[in-house]
Amino acid sequence: MKAVSSVTTSPIGGRSATYYYRYYGVRFAHDDVIKWPEQSEVVKPKTGVVVNRRLAVGEALRFHSPNMECLPGFREFYPEPLPLKDAWSCDARNHLFDAWRHTARCYGFREYDGPPLEPLELYTAKSGAEIVGQLFNFVDKGDRAVSMRPEMTPTVARMIAAAERAYKKPIKWFSMPQLFRYEKQQRGRLREHFQLNCDIFGEADVAADAEIIALLIDVLRRLGLDSQDVVVRLSSRQAWQRFYESRQGDPARAYEFYQVIDKIEREKPNVADVRSFIEAGVPTPELQAVLDNLSARGLRDYVDVDYNVIRGLAYYTGVVFEAFDRKGEFRAIAGGGRYDQLVKLLSHGKVDLPALGFGMGDVVLLELLKARGKLPSFNDGLDCVVIVEDETLRAESLHLVQQLRQIGRLVEYSLTPTKSDKQLKRALELGARYGHWVQRAASGKIVYRTRHMASRCELTGDLQSALTTSDPLR
Repeated sequence: MKAVSSVTTSPIGGRSATYYYRYYGVRFAHDDVIKWPEQSEVVKPKTGVVVNRRLAVGEALRFHSPNMECLPGFREFYPEPLPLKDAWSCDARNHLFDAWRHTARCYGFREYDGPPLEPLELYTAKSGAEIVGQLFNFVDKGDRAVSMRPEMTPTVARMIAAAERAYKKPIKWFSMPQLFRYEKQQRGRLREHFQLNCDIFGEADVAADAEIIALLIDVLRRLGLDSQDVVVRLSSRQAWQRFYESRQGDPARAYEFYQVIDKIEREKPNVADVRSFIEAGVPTPELQAVLDNLSARGLRDYVDVDYNVIRGLAYYTGVVFEAFDRKGEFRAIAGGGRYDQLVKLLSHGKVDLPALGFGMGDVVLLELLKARGKLPSFNDGLDCVVIVEDETLRAESLHLVQQLRQIGRLVEYSLTPTKSDKQLKRALELGARYGHWVQRAASGKIVYRTRHMASRCELTGDLQSALTTSDPLR
């Protein structure tokens, strides 16, 4: 194919030249100021050679057209192996999804979902007009003020208000939506992310608070993080409210006080009375009940009482909590609490149900798992590759492919006629555990040869032997 574009540059040495980056027949031209990992990846027109093709195409595609890049704060997810060092892994994301879904189901939670586009009023009713500056909002073609969802709690509260009579209490639901916020990008915070949301409706007892916190902890444990890696910091809206009232605080200015407390760990104001309260860390009766519940489960080492945690006091009503890495290197991994008034607010007083829940985003969690070496290898490969050595037996080979897939094997094969040595090389590149050949014996009978790729041990037999021998080594 012809070059998509060409750029005349002044490369090292001062000569003017045109450099191309070529992969699978498509050529990209770019300025030599791009920092390539190796100079050998800079390709001159006469040779057209790229040493590291996979990395070269990734960089070429990234820099070829600024107008075709992702929007700031948004991500592309690639399958492993990743084409770029800083690329996001779809396999790692699915690893999170699997842990999220499995653990939530173990706790008896049922999955739900909602629309990614909602009325703007749904969010301003919960968080006030100031939230609009953080939203991807617009007026649609029906002249409606709408927004991409920045969170899931208002949606689920509305759904519960509309249908709570159809479900026995307590209602335990979870979701894993993609959420959007127009915020300044920084480490651990983008303009979109995926988030595990778990909520319980219809239970006011503090046992529900302990249950939701235990679920959060077990999600992290399933991902390989232990009490040396993470901590859940518990606090209480009621504890702070009692503290404020005991100092004869003006009820009209309570929210201003909570805003100061929310920033106390970052700004460290000189408020000795507040500092003493925080440092004492005496649990309230409700927090002590949560601690006792978690202790009975063997999870006490994962939690600390920390009154520095003050989140969302405009709508949280009881226990609040946040999960952090023990070293303090990252933003909060998750956060939540009790919000007993929200369903009533969004239903305009028609439904009054106690509620609590948490959200856990994928951005910080993936960064933490990577930093702690907790992500597994995602290059384990296929179960088997069927090598079509004899094109006259392609139909029989396709039959074997189909039979293997029907019993749950991960199978690849060459779609077009290809030399068998290239097919075998491809099988090794893909990390296939078994190779299969369909062959015709001297007697004319069709036989099936199976090779265990690591040990090179082989077995020849009928179709059933091929299907049973290819049992994946997991």
